[in-house]
Amino acid sequence: MAKRFGERVRELRKAKNLGQRKLAEMIGVSHTYISKIENEKLDFSDYPSEKLIRLIAEALEADVDELLTLAQKVPDDIKQRVIDHPAVFRKLAQLDDETLKKLLKDLED
Repeated sequence: MAKRFGERVRELRKAKNLGQRKLAEMIGVSHTYISKIENEKLDFSDYPSEKLIRLIAEALEADVDELLTLAQKVPDDIKQRVIDHPAVFRKLAQLDDETLKKLLKDLED
């Protein structure tokens, strides 16, 4: 089963031996907000912004892309590319996983 955003934040925080209050202080939120994040007790409107997720990742020395993905957030720079080139992303979305992996490998070579 895939990890959830809050679970991963808790895991990363504990690995750094940080309490919720210390992490909250580092990123400028309340410790109760950190608790809500870790326990998945947030309303949609309370969910962390991309900016806050980036601060959490920085404070925990974590992979920002991993946390953004777990939070189901699309980074602003990627959103802008989709807006600028919708036909390209529509085509990519239609590819099966095998073809997409091959294309990615070809791009990396």
